[in-house]
Amino acid sequence: MIVDNALYRQGVRVDCGTATSDLVGVRSRATDDGDFVWVGLHEPTQHELQTVADLYGLHPLAVEDALTAHQRPKLEQYEDSFFLTLKTLWYVDEDDAVETGEINMFIGDNFVVTVRHGTGGGLHRARVALEGMQSILAHGPSAVVYAVCDQVVDAYEAVADELVIDVDEIEASVFAAKRTNDSERIYILKRELAEMRRAVLPLRDPVNKFAAGVSRGIHHEAAPYFRDVADHLNRVAETMEGLESLLSAAFDAHLAQISIQQNDDMRKISAAVGLVAAPTLVAGIYGMNFTHMPELSWVLGYPMSLLMMAGSSLAVWIIARRAGWL
Repeated sequence: MIVDNALYRQGVRVDCGTATSDLVGVRSRATDDGDFVWVGLHEPTQHELQTVADLYGLHPLAVEDALTAHQRPKLEQYEDSFFLTLKTLWYVDEDDAVETGEINMFIGDNFVVTVRHGTGGGLHRARVALEGMQSILAHGPSAVVYAVCDQVVDAYEAVADELVIDVDEIEASVFAAKRTNDSERIYILKRELAEMRRAVLPLRDPVNKFAAGVSRGIHHEAAPYFRDVADHLNRVAETMEGLESLLSAAFDAHLAQISIQQNDDMRKISAAVGLVAAPTLVAGIYGMNFTHMPELSWVLGYPMSLLMMAGSSLAVWIIARRAGWL
């Protein structure tokens, strides 16, 4: 569907008096120098996207990528435009899950077409914020690229902050006194970090090109803004690397804790066996059917055997207690 379709002139949104769906009407009014149109689409049908592609002369290969989605973040240059793909991320705390979406952008001299997939990563907030900054919006399509990249990377930082909290919880749980089973959650978080890595790392190269001002189609005055985005993106990447190391260390510590707990269990079992084995030895000896055995005819022989059993168990208990097995 067409979410928005607007004409911008000298950093200001122009009221064309037409419906949002009137693609041709808005496009035809972009006649002044510096005018550009921003068309926003959300999960369009093939017919809707093809209509936009025919109107703005979008490259068919890029159109195919934008329609099918599930693309790796990338930047592709064409003769009179370029195509940028970004992955959107948002965090679902209940499931310790990082959900993903996608934004595909077609950028020309006087147009921007954004194609969004997924329930997260809506661009309305970025559009409203950008419309409140006339000096930035006056840079044309470059400003839209900056606003979208900035919002996407800000979402990366929010997801990274949530993952930091989860990893701190994992560390506290692994080293807690009570027994815990953290291996499943550690695996889930490592999987979500891998999902985040696929979104963050490939985007660094396009953003660095924008920041260096070497990408055709990006206004040179917009480069400082992209340097800020690149800085935030690098910070997210460093956070991810740190979290990956911490999770690996936590998993190793969790395995070591399990090994220690198993050793403690074996010591306790051994001590318990010793408590039973000592009196069993006494009972086994006096249970043998030999005629000539000491104390068989003694009146106090039975109480003595019971006392020997209790004494042997007490001796094993004291030894095990001092050794820390009980």
